[in-house]
Amino acid sequence: MERQIVINHGEEQLAASIHYPAENKQGGRCNRAPLVVICHGFVGSRIGVDRLFVKTARELAADGFLVLRFDYLGCGESSGSYGEHGVESMIAQTRAVLDYGLGAFDIDPTRVSLIGHSLGGMIALLTAIRDRRVKNLVLWSAVGYPFNDIVKITGRELYDRAVKQGNADYLGYGLTPKFFDSLGEFQPFQEAIKFTGDVFVVHGTSDDTIPADYAFLYQKVFWMRPEGRCDKEIIFQGNHTFSSGEHQHQVIRKTKEWLGGLEAKQTEWQHWMI
Repeated sequence: MERQIVINHGEEQLAASIHYPAENKQGGRCNRAPLVVICHGFVGSRIGVDRLFVKTARELAADGFLVLRFDYLGCGESSGSYGEHGVESMIAQTRAVLDYGLGAFDIDPTRVSLIGHSLGGMIALLTAIRDRRVKNLVLWSAVGYPFNDIVKITGRELYDRAVKQGNADYLGYGLTPKFFDSLGEFQPFQEAIKFTGDVFVVHGTSDDTIPADYAFLYQKVFWMRPEGRCDKEIIFQGNHTFSSGEHQHQVIRKTKEWLGGLEAKQTEWQHWMI
């Protein structure tokens, strides 16, 4: 079952979709459900390119997860203007969705995961570092050098125009210097070591937007931590949005298996403790 909702964030409203878990699939503490929140990328939406996030949410819900996917302010059906908000605002929006999910449903607090794609991967990581409620992280084609990566997408000329004029149009989104400046304030590769939970990194070899090398760099940093595992999956010939049916299937299946493997380990640990 699915439902469309609105989550209040200050004076703005975040459009979101809830996917309710299939019954009796995940037997966590007192049958509480695990929570997954999906974070979309730069000027994206909660649907995802080729409906990637819709398909992912439905499959995870069928496996017993409660899934929330949402539009950042100024994207999709949410209110606001995307280019006026910086990284800190997107982190705060993600935390507002976590607040809603953990407050409105019977969620197992030990099984809270974020899935982030592209710029949403960086936002998911930064959120997880700042919010201890996040236990697991899935990074799909994640941005590593936010300012350089996004300016590569928009073009340097557009960035220069935004600085000079105070606003520049990119596909109908008015991007401001504040937005670009906020990207330059964060170094996710340096911050990644602060996250203590488990991580799954996925990237396609044919990603022309964000280099597949980033997946190896992220894994190297995550392996340097004193705790928390990190697994990696490289999708052969997969592009930035895993657009082919085969690549979509691979990404969703591998993500489900990874999250499901964590569930199995948790159950075994609980049985051992008993």
